Amino acid sequence: MKRAVVFITDGSEEIETLSPVDYLRRAKVDVTLVAVSNNKTVKCSRGVTVTADKTIAELDLNDLPDAVVVPGGMPGTKVLAGDKTVVETVKKMNAEGRLVCAICAAPALVLPQTGVLDGKEWTCYPGMENEAAAFKSKYVSGKAFVKSGNLITGRGPGAAEEFSMEIVKSLMGEAVYSQVKADAQQR
Repeated sequence: MKRAVVFITDGSEEIETLSPVDYLRRAKVDVTLVAVSNNKTVKCSRGVTVTADKTIAELDLNDLPDAVVVPGGMPGTKVLAGDKTVVETVKKMNAEGRLVCAICAAPALVLPQTGVLDGKEWTCYPGMENEAAAFKSKYVSGKAFVKSGNLITGRGPGAAEEFSMEIVKSLMGEAVYSQVKADAQQR
């Protein structure tokens, strides 16, 4: 079974966190929501309270998942960018060619310190690309998401569904992607 980790902290954007969790679970991916704090209960950027599956202290860096998702939202993205375990996880995932996914402010604030953007195209929340000035030459504007090698980046909350579905397609293949998409559209 494929596995994914989705990081969350106080101030994370709800849609950018929970859309990937929802669509990946529909695709039968074993998803672990990891709170970057000492507490599993997190208050997101719009006041929604979410209970994570684990805290960051419980994350085993020797047992990497198939995909990692880093959501945006403020001030959550700044907290994620400052967490050494988040940064180290993304670095290790990239070094092994595993799927690294980030949306909104996360591509501009978290990914530059991990080396993931090197030589890849990417997108983020409009205006945040200036935070990753060294990588701006590969920045793509006007797209909901960009897939470049093992990296998937998304523009922001309005792109959360397309971003999430691209993760499903990249991780599980076209057949599962098509089934999840068809099931979601019927409800």
